[in-house]
Amino acid sequence: MNSHVSIAASMRLLLFAAALLLADAACADPALWKIQRNGATVYLFGTVHVLPANAQWRYPQFDEALKSSDVLYLEIADDDPATMQALVTQYGIDAAHPLSTELDAADEARVQAAAQTAGLPPQALDVMKPWLAALTLTVAPLLKAGYDPQSGVDKSLQNEFAAQGKPVRGLETSQQQIELLADLPQPLAIAFLRSTLDDYSNAVTLINALVKEWETGDVVAIAKLENGEIQDKYPQLYRELLVQRNQHWALQIAQLLDRHQTAFIAVGAAHLAGSDDVQAQLQKLGIETARVH
Repeated sequence: MNSHVSIAASMRLLLFAAALLLADAACADPALWKIQRNGATVYLFGTVHVLPANAQWRYPQFDEALKSSDVLYLEIADDDPATMQALVTQYGIDAAHPLSTELDAADEARVQAAAQTAGLPPQALDVMKPWLAALTLTVAPLLKAGYDPQSGVDKSLQNEFAAQGKPVRGLETSQQQIELLADLPQPLAIAFLRSTLDDYSNAVTLINALVKEWETGDVVAIAKLENGEIQDKYPQLYRELLVQRNQHWALQIAQLLDRHQTAFIAVGAAHLAGSDDVQAQLQKLGIETARVH
């Protein structure tokens, strides 16, 4: 793996291009949802994980929701580099079974082309399992372009809550996220890599298009751009990496509503867009969400 790639930052970017939005508008207006039940309040906010230093993405209603919240929930909160490095080495490196031997000629050629574009030595990817190669090729273009994963929404909110002495928790652990990928059947793991390669050559164009939708809070467009292709081309992968996680998170949110507190939940924007989003899973549990911005 490229020595400049932070393992912790990479895990924040492991799902779909929605986790790769680069916000640079002066008047960003991302969506915010609110759930109220039995004296409890939960806010839902779709995050972007890489931002330029001068990005302006907050607005008064967002700040008010954040200030009123007792606890912050992110996808993962235990993503310190030492933990992530150990997990990735354990679950993602397999020198005994080179990646090149797991791919057909066409996919291997695409991997080599992507690695060359990203400035990665081919042998660096060859010792990786397919899911880690996919993750590395997802992050590499952003890092090459000079973007810092430490500057994203998740990290900003985590630091803010920690500075205020408020708890920050994860809907999942880093180990759960990595095991989710590591436990994918080999055909699905290869599909995950292929889905990354499919958009690799036009990644910057795709990111630029997507950021405009996030800035305006257009979740319909986000769902189409982010989830539509993987849902159509790799439906089982879509279910494993998006739908099932949304279902699990909805169950956790239902439990939060029994705790009579105010919680702020910030997850990747793709999870809050489309027919299978977290809001749809909550509705199946009899819990209604209201978009408030």
